Amino acid sequence: MNEISIKSYAKINLSLDVLGILPNGYHQVEMVMQQLELHDLVTVKWTEIEAPMACQISLTANRKDLPLNHENIAYKAAEMMMECLHKQGKVEIHIEKNIPVAAGLAGGSGNGAAVIHALNNLWNSGLSVKELCCIGVTLGADVPFCIMGQAKGNVQLGAYMNNDALACTCALAEGIGEQLTPVTPLSCDVLLSKPSIGVSTADVYKGIDAELGLEKTDNEEQTAIIKHHIDTKELINGLNARNYGKVINNMANILELFSVKRYPIIVYTKDKITQQGRAAKVLMSGSGPTVFAIYFEKSKLEEDYKLLSGINKETYATKTLV
Repeated sequence: MNEISIKSYAKINLSLDVLGILPNGYHQVEMVMQQLELHDLVTVKWTEIEAPMACQISLTANRKDLPLNHENIAYKAAEMMMECLHKQGKVEIHIEKNIPVAAGLAGGSGNGAAVIHALNNLWNSGLSVKELCCIGVTLGADVPFCIMGQAKGNVQLGAYMNNDALACTCALAEGIGEQLTPVTPLSCDVLLSKPSIGVSTADVYKGIDAELGLEKTDNEEQTAIIKHHIDTKELINGLNARNYGKVINNMANILELFSVKRYPIIVYTKDKITQQGRAAKVLMSGSGPTVFAIYFEKSKLEEDYKLLSGINKETYATKTLV
């Protein structure tokens, strides 16, 4: 076999807290991430070739607005894998994009993770989820979580990958988001609605620094200036006990403190769903602008989907990946 297709899942943040700023400028976070059934499909074909052809990478996609070069994390993932595992040959990648772009749903990170999984499989490298995550984190903080979820959800990767101790669809993320601990996943239907704006993650984190009074320090290993805003421990206890009342009460995204002020359309989208009174919880995912709502009765989601799809073109009905 020299070709494989991997489902690259979207993610939402059941919680997102900022604890401080590290000396390197990265934010120290604590969050619970959950993968969804909504996915891109990433197909990777491998052809071994002789030097001096060395390494060739081609990337295609079903959307014209995606970069098809080094700017795309999937392309970078192929380069990284060939370098790490000392492979020479041709990698052909095609991305069938279904997840909204620049939406706070880790679509790009998931595509990079899918390429890592695909090449590990095609080369019969036998690397574990932990080893793949060590490669993936160099491409972005969300990539390891995407690797873990894809390991769980893609049966074609084989039992050794599906049953890996780190193969999971929900996890606690600490550090800059790369320190991951599996958590019992949430089981529910999910409505996603992305307003037609672009949001800069860097701008959101700069904005939240001002909101929380965070300052960078050069002489400490880390700075936890603010008090903990979200009871992540209680959220995890609720998930592990399947006590969804406790889960709902502890879901929050600290970045909303800035984003709802800067981007009124996010507030408008949240309010439109909340006012209907059918969703169990409504939050912004990641740095936005996508708003998600969770439901424990699918019929309630269907009514809100009809409403929101008339407001935001990129509105999707999906469910959590368990």
